[in-house]
Amino acid sequence: MNLSLIPNDLRPIAEKVESRQRISEAEALRLYRSNDINALGIMASAVREQKNGNVATYILNRYINYSNLCILSCQFCAFAAKKRDAHAFERSIDDIVAAVQESLLVGITEVHMVGGLHPTLKKDWYLTLLQRLHALDSNLIIKAFTAIEVRHLAQRVFKLSIADTLTVLREAGLGALTGGGAEIFDAGVRDELCRGKESAEEWLDVHRTWHQMGGRSTCTMLYGHIETLEQRVDHLRQLRELQDETAGFTGFVPFAFEPQTTILAHVKSASAVEQLRNLAVSRIYLDNFDHLTAYWVSMGLPLAQISLSYGVDDLHGTIMEEMIFHMAGAKTPQEQTVATLENVIREAGREPVQRDSFYRHLSRVHPSAPAPPGIESELVCA
Repeated sequence: MNLSLIPNDLRPIAEKVESRQRISEAEALRLYRSNDINALGIMASAVREQKNGNVATYILNRYINYSNLCILSCQFCAFAAKKRDAHAFERSIDDIVAAVQESLLVGITEVHMVGGLHPTLKKDWYLTLLQRLHALDSNLIIKAFTAIEVRHLAQRVFKLSIADTLTVLREAGLGALTGGGAEIFDAGVRDELCRGKESAEEWLDVHRTWHQMGGRSTCTMLYGHIETLEQRVDHLRQLRELQDETAGFTGFVPFAFEPQTTILAHVKSASAVEQLRNLAVSRIYLDNFDHLTAYWVSMGLPLAQISLSYGVDDLHGTIMEEMIFHMAGAKTPQEQTVATLENVIREAGREPVQRDSFYRHLSRVHPSAPAPPGIESELVCA
């Protein structure tokens, strides 16, 4: 890192970053308040290079939203519906299996599957879905369910503990948990945005339990609505603390609030600069996370490309079918091709590499290479 490019007020933080020392919450807040976006990019890029060199990854995956019927009514959400709503939908198991089977023909290694807190689906429906998807290809990673979905299944559907519910799901084929539902951990923000949703402690406990079972998950932050910078830092702090405890998070995926069609439409969208700032600060602060993903569905591919110079080392995946952000008004494409993702990465001066659900490089990992604890090493390399 060229420290001469860092302003004097940020140089002590940059020196800590260069020597791989942990920064404090107060220092993270100073970074958030800095207008020197270039300095933040330099520091974040230094962390990214320390951890990942010049590689930027992507995954061949397919998104499946099995239903948007939900017993909650979160203020920020334009996806969820009640049964009589015009935009309500529920996909059949046969339909979902057929869609995934079709996508396997083009090489996907992961299906990413979430839905609302469905009021009537039974235990056998969820288990049959997982079992049939797993039967399509034992190497396919089924990354499914948010922490709030897991709690819903445990309390209302399976009527088991969180640990026992996760065990049953894993035996049926669940390979990884998604990071959704984290929003902002602050209790006041959650009460205003998503009253009735799980608390931060409950969200963290589901992931803690899954990690203790040997499972892996991603984590998220929904920012750019009513939260303060202090509340963003507190959110990052709680993620970093759980990662210190379990080392179970594979990557962090922040995304900006999409206000177009929700009742919070008056909220101003996060600017490109603010999105880059948030990624850079996250990369600098989350020193125990190996990977930072730019969610192109939210920010658009051009800005995601620029984010590769602000600490990002992953551009997520091909997606194929995204509904949650698009129902909120996102104008980004529904999918990206491998050729497009690789071209974007190369244009940014980085080396594109396909990854698996656990951020392992498929083009560089031998099938017999050790997987993270609790994860079977069955992957076929590209």
